Amino acid sequence: MVKVMAVIAVYSSKGGVGKTTIATNLGWCSAQLAARRTLLWDLDPADGAGFMFALEAQRKRQARSLFAGDIPAATLIQPSSYAGLDLLPADSSLRELDSMLLRMGQRHRIAMLSKQLARSYDRLILDCPLVLNELSAQVMRAATLVIVPLPPSPLSARALDHVVEEIRRHTTRPPPILPVYSMVDRRRSLHLEALAANPAWPAIPMVSSLEQCAVQRRPIGTFAPRTPAALAFGRLWEGIERKLAQITATPAPG
Repeated sequence: MVKVMAVIAVYSSKGGVGKTTIATNLGWCSAQLAARRTLLWDLDPADGAGFMFALEAQRKRQARSLFAGDIPAATLIQPSSYAGLDLLPADSSLRELDSMLLRMGQRHRIAMLSKQLARSYDRLILDCPLVLNELSAQVMRAATLVIVPLPPSPLSARALDHVVEEIRRHTTRPPPILPVYSMVDRRRSLHLEALAANPAWPAIPMVSSLEQCAVQRRPIGTFAPRTPAALAFGRLWEGIERKLAQITATPAPG
């Protein structure tokens, strides 16, 4: 398979849907299952990705300085415990990133930084904050594909429509969107109704082994590789790779 760099944004405007769990496990799948040189870039000030990979928090709060051009990305990138997977962690300085981007007036700053990082990586996975502002708009302009975790409920289609509208409002060429049902419990009738309404959407089950990711601070594929959740992440990544292959094979308009 030809390696083409892609920016995969994991984005949700709603909290509590497993966004960081999905981003971190997809990063592991990209590096370990697909042998892609992968960078997981955390844009959420909570630094959930760093916690999930048991990285020591950096004493200096410098994540914001990368966007200003004060320091190179290599200064902040940290290797994970897994071959082919590095992290660009977040910190509390990113709380002011939106206002900083607006002051800079560079509408494609994240896209420019992504292109620079593409020299060293095949896949950039962005763990995005729960915001609708200039930061999220820049993420959408940089993304090759947007993964949208959604709760399995009858309102999920409406939530997805809201995200689609935001992306269209901020981009001239909206990136493709892949909705993903997260925390699915097939014992619940509402969840089954949502799955039946959108059978083509990937689904990640809510199981105790997946909750252990935050306890053990490592991806589920490393300690429970044959569980339904681990297998679901593997299938999801295979679907992402197929989608990326279609995107790169499609000529750009004009």
